[in-house]
Amino acid sequence: MTAPFETPYSLGNRLCLDFANLGMTSGEVLEQQPSWDELTDFLAAKQIISVEKKDNLHRLPESDVHAAEALLRHSAELNAALKKSFRAMLRGQRVSREWIEPVNRILRVTEGHDELHWNGAVWQLAFVGREEGLDWLLAAIARSGAELIAEGITEKLRQCGNPQCQMLFYDDSRTHRRRWCSMALCGNRSKVAAFARRHGGGEKARAHHA
Repeated sequence: MTAPFETPYSLGNRLCLDFANLGMTSGEVLEQQPSWDELTDFLAAKQIISVEKKDNLHRLPESDVHAAEALLRHSAELNAALKKSFRAMLRGQRVSREWIEPVNRILRVTEGHDELHWNGAVWQLAFVGREEGLDWLLAAIARSGAELIAEGITEKLRQCGNPQCQMLFYDDSRTHRRRWCSMALCGNRSKVAAFARRHGGGEKARAHHA
C-alpha cells in the first residue's frame, strides 16, 4: 500500500528512491535526467529548502549560470549512480565502485566544523562546510542512498510490477506485498488491462460458439 496522499515525489518511500525516480514517469520506459525545475521542486517538496529559497534557486541559472550548471551536473550524476546501484541490487549484482564515487563526492561536502559568527546583535553557532558550492543541497539524498546501499537488504527494495514502468520503491507495507509504484497509476492500469483481457476472452469464446 502507498501513502493515502501520494505525490510524484513520495512513491519511492525513501528519499534516495524518490530522487532516483526523478526523470522517470510512472508507466513509461523513457528516462531523462532531472531538469532544473524538477530538481528545485523536489528539494522544496522534501523540505530540503524553503519555498523562499526555492524561488531564489529557481532563478540561479540567470544570476550564476556556472553554479547552476555544476549543481545540475552533480545532481544528474548522483541520480544516475543511484539508479544503477539500486537496479544492480535488485538483480543480486555487485554495486560498482564507479557508481559509489558520485555518492561519496557529495558526502564529502558534509565535512566541516562549527564556528561562532556575529550577526550584528548576538553570537550564533553555525556549521561551516569544508567546500564551497551548492552540493550540500544533495547531501541528505546521498546519505539516504548510502544507507540503503550499506543496508544491503533487497527484500524491501522493489521495482514497479508494471513491465513498462521503471519506478523504484521501498516496501514497508504491513504485508510486504506491495507491487506497484502507485495503485492510482500502474495498479489501476493493471486491473483495467486484466479486466479487458477477461472481457475480450469471453467475447471471443461466445463468438466462436455462435
